[in-house]
Amino acid sequence: MSHKSCYANPGTGGKRPRNDKGNKVTVVLGAQWGDEGKGKVVDLLATESDIICRCQGGNNAGHTVVVDGKEYDFHLLPSGIINSKAVSVIGNGVVIHLPGLFEEAERNEKKGLKDWEKRLIISDRAHIVFDFHQAVDGLQEVQRQAQEGKSIGTTKKGIGPTYSSKASRTGLRICDLLDDFKEFSTRFNNLAKQYQAMFPTLVVDVEGQLKKLKEYAERIRPMVRDGVYFMYNAINGPPKKILVEGANAALLDIDFGTYPFVTSSNCTVGGVCTGLGIPPLNIGDVYGVVKAYTTRVGIGAFPTEQLNEVGELLQTRGHEVGVTTARKRRCGWLDLVILRYANMINGFTAFALTKLDILDVMDEIKVGVSYKINGKKIPYFPANMDVLQKVEVEYEKLPGWKSDTSACRKWEDLPVKAQNYIRFIENHVGVPVKWVGVGKARESMIQMF
Repeated sequence: MSHKSCYANPGTGGKRPRNDKGNKVTVVLGAQWGDEGKGKVVDLLATESDIICRCQGGNNAGHTVVVDGKEYDFHLLPSGIINSKAVSVIGNGVVIHLPGLFEEAERNEKKGLKDWEKRLIISDRAHIVFDFHQAVDGLQEVQRQAQEGKSIGTTKKGIGPTYSSKASRTGLRICDLLDDFKEFSTRFNNLAKQYQAMFPTLVVDVEGQLKKLKEYAERIRPMVRDGVYFMYNAINGPPKKILVEGANAALLDIDFGTYPFVTSSNCTVGGVCTGLGIPPLNIGDVYGVVKAYTTRVGIGAFPTEQLNEVGELLQTRGHEVGVTTARKRRCGWLDLVILRYANMINGFTAFALTKLDILDVMDEIKVGVSYKINGKKIPYFPANMDVLQKVEVEYEKLPGWKSDTSACRKWEDLPVKAQNYIRFIENHVGVPVKWVGVGKARESMIQMF
């Protein structure tokens, strides 16, 4: 049988060639514990994009974008909403708190955001976060603290309880809200009762909330589409630049993160396919965003954490405070074990390395290059948190450049020692660095290739 004959005409029972057509989707993901500066990278790519999508998480995410000296903060809206020529999409994998969505839009409108509702599309399959989900989030944290002596450190935005409702098939989606409201009300009431049975102190104003939800339904109705069909047409239609911004980050992924101190969604590349309903075939470049050091919000293992003047310096110089929670972030040296692990899962095309300027004052910079358990190097990232707490980090020391990089705009402008630091990361992880961030504004991202 000749090679050609296996690609027989459709209808003759032969094998069809793999369909490699359609627009590729560019993905931006966090490669550490979040707060790497994804918003800025997305903002950079969004200026040239036609469609910008969110695929998972909810308003537990916080992206700050600075444009023309104005600082916008986004939690549910894709940061690309600033681009008035692009369409922004909230995919089915996102959980949506409707009051939060409108509050956020109004807050950013005051800063100059215009006509956002004309260019926002919401998937009808996205699950809804109710006020009682948020209340339950807080109650569960109190309960964990009482029972185990420690909480998870959630943002109390109702994300976990909503994904729990989704997984236990009692959740309600945007399509339910926009259909038969009587049926929706019954299911809403049942869900509220279910939570009240578990948390006797929980008070839910069912009538009041339903009244508000009915109003929100009419406000979002013009924005709602069948997300799968919309994405299919976007990918298979005329050439378009499609961008997906991940919320949270690799080590907060429900499957691959430092469980249980994680978020409740897949914030690695698989979440892009399931959260938007697009085939893996259409995933193009996957950019990992990495801070030049490591930070983490809340509790859980953090091998390279510096509970000393180094950690304090990074915290103050880097203004390391959560956008969503206003909690101080824990700080430590860059950990390449984490980056290699994130790359195993996501297969990054390139890195965006942010906040390099924060290291400008250091005499010496350490980089975590490997972990040891009982004196033996391990090639993997431990799943068990007790094991991760005990790993011994092996560091390489690099000389600091001791000069201000914030005005650098080209690779050549960077001090040689700063260039060496970047090359060291590339060589150890096997991923090229495409952008280097040396400040807050749009123009302080140096593009390398």
